[in-house]
Amino acid sequence: MNRKELDPDSSPEAAFGARLRTSREERGWKQEELAERMGYSGTHISAVETGRKRPTLPLARRADVALSTGEEFERAWRKLQHSGLLEGFPQFVEYEAQAAEIRLYEVGVIPGLVQTPEYATALLESVVKRGAITEEQAAERITLIEERQATLARTPAPLVFVMMDESCLLRPVGERGVMEAQLERLIEFSELPNTVLQVAPFAMGARRPLSLPLYLLTLPDRSLVSYAESAHQGHLERDITFVLPLLTSYHQLQAQAPSQAESVAMIKQLRKGSP
Repeated sequence: MNRKELDPDSSPEAAFGARLRTSREERGWKQEELAERMGYSGTHISAVETGRKRPTLPLARRADVALSTGEEFERAWRKLQHSGLLEGFPQFVEYEAQAAEIRLYEVGVIPGLVQTPEYATALLESVVKRGAITEEQAAERITLIEERQATLARTPAPLVFVMMDESCLLRPVGERGVMEAQLERLIEFSELPNTVLQVAPFAMGARRPLSLPLYLLTLPDRSLVSYAESAHQGHLERDITFVLPLLTSYHQLQAQAPSQAESVAMIKQLRKGSP
């Protein structure tokens, strides 16, 4: 019987398949036996093991049950889903899901935590057309946005501070109706009991202590995590020596920016199409 050798480093799918094959062989099982235990065909399992078929979440969960591996394959599947993201961001999302406080500053685009599905879709469709990501990666990112937003509804809910550069509001994405609905979503977000929304206008000029997007988390044990990225690189930081100055700059930005009431008034004016 021919055996296809795999290079686990060649792709996330190959890494998942190699791990599945190793776990199966450690138990002395043939592909058909694992397939029967998981409720799939031997052909399907073979395709996953050789990296020819992308695993699904149900398959990963069935593998964990059949092989008694806890959540090993589910975690591997989630890592695979995040393979198109910048370094550090998947880990940041895990911290974000448990954070007691979330602070973010975004430039040029509405932050994912407050995007409508239509806005996110229009934004990612343009990225696909440029060839920067695939349609499959775009769909995965939309799913990730939905999962991140769902964590905000947990109990107790985190405190969420959203600071946006004025460019986030002025950059049109999608049809007019998409932007109108997005602006309405921001207004609704500002009315929640656990949120603060502010806009940093261009007029702040040099008084603005931050110029690049920044995400800051306060975890339940009060430790701090920061995440920042450029066009091609992401960086997750947990060293308080480096994170604390960023938190200070964020507080200075909040103090210099218009209040939430003034910011919401600006958004309402834009929603009406006023200059």
